Amino acid sequence: MKLTVLVDNNTLIDRYYEGEPGLSLLIEEDGRKILFDCGYSNLFLTNAWKMGLSLDDLDFVLLSHGHMDHTWGLEALTRRLCELRLEGRPCKRPALVAHPEAFTSIALDQCPEIGPLLEPGKLARHYDMRLGKAAQKISERLLFLGEIPRRIGFEQTEGIGFKEGQETPDRIMDDSALVYRGSEGLVIITGCSHAGICNIVAQAMDLTGESRIADIIGGLHLLSPSRERMEGTVEYLRRIGPKTLSPCHCTDLDSKIALAAVAPLREVGVGLEITYR
Repeated sequence: MKLTVLVDNNTLIDRYYEGEPGLSLLIEEDGRKILFDCGYSNLFLTNAWKMGLSLDDLDFVLLSHGHMDHTWGLEALTRRLCELRLEGRPCKRPALVAHPEAFTSIALDQCPEIGPLLEPGKLARHYDMRLGKAAQKISERLLFLGEIPRRIGFEQTEGIGFKEGQETPDRIMDDSALVYRGSEGLVIITGCSHAGICNIVAQAMDLTGESRIADIIGGLHLLSPSRERMEGTVEYLRRIGPKTLSPCHCTDLDSKIALAAVAPLREVGVGLEITYR
């Protein structure tokens, strides 16, 4: 499996790409091309073009959850696919995989919408919609985890914003992740880890029956975490013994320093390419 970082908050040194507060990854595995999240804007398309990568032949678009820094780029991708068809140029009709609640409007403080800009009815005209809470098989080795059980106490949160029709803060039950079963263990690919990275790892191990962790790459949502959460996360990850950790996007410097006590940390930024066996 080859993974390329198209969008992240950071860029790699001497790689002349651009970053933004968001995440988008291109995954190529077993003849399939998979876009995991779309970032905040059309930047993932621009960076892919600079890298010489085409996104006109995507097989899957996976959304980790509904927040704008992961879904608002979907509008740019939809425009791109529509323009290709209008010009009679070849392109695929990707499957769009997400939790159904990922398309519910979310208000936060004075901002009336931090959720997706497009609704499933219109998206169904451009994509093969595969919305569900259950895990979904993407290939023989790739699995979209679906809804993540919130089983670990120190990862419980108060929620962010309010979903339409709800009176309590949104606990972001639509937050999910992707897992690849490689020869050296599981590669867990996250968007923001609102479900809690330990909950995500536990679910990935349960669904695959594999306990070896080769890498965890993506946002871990460790932004000024409580002492209890940071210490609990470090202890949990130390017990499972990942070979490498690749935190990015929504993981602050203090959290990365703490995680460095668990396993070697990889620097992540736009332009990073990794191949997992």
